[in-house]
Amino acid sequence: MKIVHLRISTFLFIFVLQLHAQERSLVRKDSIVQSYWLVGLGMNIVDDSGDEFRELFDIRDAWNIAPYPSRINVGRYLNSGVGFEMIGSYNVYRREKVVDEIELVDNVGYFAVDFRASYDLNMILGETGFFDPYVGIGAGYTDANNQGRGTYNAVVGFRTWFSDHWGLDFNSSGKWAMSTENATNHIQHALGVSYRFEVEKGLSRKGEEKLALLEEMEKEQQKMQDSIAKADEEARLLAERLQKEKEATETAAAEKAKKDAEETRRAKLQNKINNLGNVYFKLNSSYLTLKDKELLDQLVAIMVSEPNITIKVAAHTDSRGTDRYNQWLSERRAESTVEYVVSKGISAERISHAAFGETQLVNECADGVYCAEDKHSKNRRSEFKIIEF
Repeated sequence: MKIVHLRISTFLFIFVLQLHAQERSLVRKDSIVQSYWLVGLGMNIVDDSGDEFRELFDIRDAWNIAPYPSRINVGRYLNSGVGFEMIGSYNVYRREKVVDEIELVDNVGYFAVDFRASYDLNMILGETGFFDPYVGIGAGYTDANNQGRGTYNAVVGFRTWFSDHWGLDFNSSGKWAMSTENATNHIQHALGVSYRFEVEKGLSRKGEEKLALLEEMEKEQQKMQDSIAKADEEARLLAERLQKEKEATETAAAEKAKKDAEETRRAKLQNKINNLGNVYFKLNSSYLTLKDKELLDQLVAIMVSEPNITIKVAAHTDSRGTDRYNQWLSERRAESTVEYVVSKGISAERISHAAFGETQLVNECADGVYCAEDKHSKNRRSEFKIIEF
C-alpha cells in the first residue's frame, strides 16, 4: 500500500511541476505590449500640389522630400488602444515643384506642429504580432508656401515592431485648412524609426484563454488528488497501473514500428533520388543543360508523387578559382537548380538550397593538385537530399 501511494504521490508531484512550468512559459509567450511612451525620428514627404487628393502618386512633380531627418514625434499610448501624440516636422518646397497648382520659381520652407489622437486597430482585428495598424484624427498649425493656417488632420498608418522597444512607423495624413481664404489642403506622408519605453505588458486574448484553461486544469488536478487520497483499493490501483504500463509498452512498440517503417521508406526514397544522379555544371557556369533539365524533371516527378517531402539542394564547385568566387558560383548554381524546380510547379517552401563552394570535393583535386578535366567535373555538381518526410 505504501509503495502504491508513494508512486501516486510522485506522479502527481511531477505532473503539478510540469503544469506550473507550462503556465509560466505560456504567460511569457503570450504576453503583449499594452501601454507605453513613444518617441520617433524620421522623414516626411509633402504633397501640396492642389490636386493631391486626385493624383496621390504624382511623385516627380508634386512630392517634396527632405533628404535628412525632418520629423520628430512624442506620444503616449494606453492599454485601451487610444494614443496621443505631438509631431513636429520640417520640409522644403523645391523649385520647379507644383504647389497650389503653380510651379515654384524658388525654394520655400515648410513646418508644422500637429497634435493627434489615434486608435490601435488591433483592438478590433485581434492581436497581429509585429504588425500594428492605426487610424487617428487631430489638429495642428502649418506654415506652407509662406501661408500659415490651422488644419484638421486625419491619419492612417502602421508600425512594425522588431522587439518590445524598436520599430518602424509608416503613415499618411490628410490636412484640411480651417480657413480656405489663403491656404489649400495637402497630404503629408511620413516614415521613421520609433522607440517605446516604460513598456507595460499583459496577456493577449489567446494568452488569457490559455491561462483560464490552465487554471481549470489545476482544479481538475486537485480533484484527482482528492480522489486518489480517498482511494483504498490497492489491488484495483495496482491493476490499473499494470494495464497502463502494458498499453504504454504496446503504444511505444507501435510507434517504433511506425517510425522504422517511415525511415525505411525514407531511405528507399532517398536512394531513388540518389539514383537519378547529380546535376553537373560546365566550368565557370551555372546554366542548366538539356540533360540537367531532364534529370530535374525526374526529380520534380518524384516530388509530385510524394507531396510530403522537402528537398535541399547542395551546390559545389571544383577547386579552381578563389574561395570567394567559388562560393558565389556555387550559390548561383544552387539558385538556378531551385528556380528550375519551382518553375515546374513545386512550391518554393518544399525546396531549399545551400552553397559550399570548393569545401566538399569528392576526390583529391584540391588546390595545387593536378587533375584531368573529367575529375574536376565531378566536383561541379548539385546534389539532392530529403530533409523533411
